[in-house]
Amino acid sequence: MRYDKTDLENELKKIEKWEKEQQKAWFWERIGRLPFKVLDKLTPAFIQDKIGLLLDEIGGFIQNGGQYLTSEKHLIRQFQKKLPDETIETIEDIQWAPLEVMDQICENLGKNRANTAAVQGATTGVGGLFTLAVDIPAILGLSLKTLQDIAVSYGYDPKEKTERMFIIKCLQLSAADIVGKRAIIQELSRYHQPSGSRENMISQIQGWREVVYTYRDSFGWKKLFQMVPVAGFLFGAISNRSMVNGVAETGMMMYKKRRIMERLAELDATETEG
Repeated sequence: MRYDKTDLENELKKIEKWEKEQQKAWFWERIGRLPFKVLDKLTPAFIQDKIGLLLDEIGGFIQNGGQYLTSEKHLIRQFQKKLPDETIETIEDIQWAPLEVMDQICENLGKNRANTAAVQGATTGVGGLFTLAVDIPAILGLSLKTLQDIAVSYGYDPKEKTERMFIIKCLQLSAADIVGKRAIIQELSRYHQPSGSRENMISQIQGWREVVYTYRDSFGWKKLFQMVPVAGFLFGAISNRSMVNGVAETGMMMYKKRRIMERLAELDATETEG
């Protein structure tokens, strides 16, 4: 399939603008982590134990996919439906799909998952602190599955360990503070390059545990409000929708950027050969 270089470059500029916006310090982000420093001392042991189990599960996801690994079949069917004149049978076939089709499927996916998260948050929101033991793993699991589906939608296979590390980094980016965002964006921006940059990311795999803590801390004020019985229902729905929306947007931007960079590299190689 022939790609338009100008279109690709314009889409890349939009993503780079989004990246710059992510690196601006928001007041909410600065204060949003404070409550958990206090809550750590008040958190019941069973929630601390649940966080420990989450760490093990995330480790399992990176190593072999674990319980969070999703199936790509439903997405392949969606692409085939939107591109009836093409043969879409594998993730590799999706690689050649038009960017606008990839974007459409990802946007619909993000909306559906955000709605699911809102229902989850509303359900657990009435229980205050104790439901965090249910809510955090549920949203973390939904986020991982969302990012995997976004990976497939841009033609990348989450069954590959390097892709799962990219997914974890996207998850970390969506929840990181301002300093962390800057560093992670730089890492992910090099991912389309030859294997050297990927090996560097894999070497950092020992640091994946911080992802769970970062993700937990990002609940911050949102979850603190959720502990107020009357407000819990509303805040639970809003905060969960917001978190999954952020994860989906991050995944879409970073995976789309990779696909664009790889297509631009293909075009440059073709022009050089010509």
